[in-house]
Amino acid sequence: MDCQIDVQFHAAPPDLAGCFSSFYCATFTVADGQRVTDLLLPEWANLRFFSGDRPDAHVPGGEVMRRARLTATGPSSLPAHFTLGTTRMWGVGLFPLGWAKFCHGPAKLLADRVVDGEREPAFANFRKLAAELFEGKANLKAELERIIACFRLYNREVPDEERILRAHAALVDPEVASVADFSDHSGLGRRTLERLCHRNFGFSPKLLLRRQRFMRSLAQFMIENATSWSEAMDSHYHDQSQFVREFRAFMRMNPGEYAALDHPILAAFMKHRARVWGAAAQTLDHPARSVPIRRVAV
Repeated sequence: MDCQIDVQFHAAPPDLAGCFSSFYCATFTVADGQRVTDLLLPEWANLRFFSGDRPDAHVPGGEVMRRARLTATGPSSLPAHFTLGTTRMWGVGLFPLGWAKFCHGPAKLLADRVVDGEREPAFANFRKLAAELFEGKANLKAELERIIACFRLYNREVPDEERILRAHAALVDPEVASVADFSDHSGLGRRTLERLCHRNFGFSPKLLLRRQRFMRSLAQFMIENATSWSEAMDSHYHDQSQFVREFRAFMRMNPGEYAALDHPILAAFMKHRARVWGAAAQTLDHPARSVPIRRVAV
C-alpha cells in the first residue's frame, strides 16, 4: 500500500541544544482508508504525537501498544513494528541529554519498549502537551511553539551534562571501535561510563558501540546506493558472517529477509532525512550539530 509523506524538520532552539536530534512534523496519507505496515530502526528515545489514524506498534517479544495519542519509546536496540493510516504526527527525538533533562528514571528501564506516553510515568511531563498539541485548526508554527514551550518549562540543570555530551560525541565518532576507545575519547573511566550509559543512553557501552556499527552499515545500504551488504558493511566488522550475526541480533531477521520487505515509510523517510538533515538515522546525529529548517514532500 502506497503512502505519501510530507515532512518538515526543525532544529532545536539554542537554549535546548544537545537535547534533541530534531523536531519534525509529518503527514502520512494512505489511500482509501487503508493502513500501512513498516518498522522503525534502533534509535534513541522518541516521542510521537498523533492526530488522525493512530498507530499500533510493538517491539519483538513485547505487547502491542494500540492507538495511543502519545506513542513513546525508550532507547532501542530492536526494530519497532507499526501499522498506521492517514494521520498527522509531531516527532521529537530525545538524545541522552534530553532523556536526562526531561524524562523520569533510568533510560535502561524503558529500553526496547513502546508505551502509551500518557500512562507511563517516565513521560509524565508530556501528558498536557499530548492533550493540547493539536487543538484548533492545524497550525505548524503554533504547534511547534507549544512543543518548545513544554520543554522550556521542564528544562533543568543536569549534573552529568558535560559527561553525557562527551560520551555522546565519542559514541558517534566512527573511529571509536572499542570500549577502551570509548572511554579514552570521552575522558571517562570505564565504570563511570558504564553507569552513565545505562542511566542516560539505555544500554551498556559495548552494546551502544555495536548498535552504531550496525546502523552505519544499514544506512550505507539503504541511502548511499551500496550494491550489496558486503559493500555496505562497516569497516569495523571482521567479516560478513559477523555482520550477519549482528543483523539477526538487532533486527530479528537476516539481511536477505530485511531487503525483501516493503518499506513504504522508512525508506522514503531515511532518504529525505539524509538529504535534508545530513544523517539518515537519528543514532548517527552528532549532539552538537545544528541545521536550518527544511521541508520535503515524498
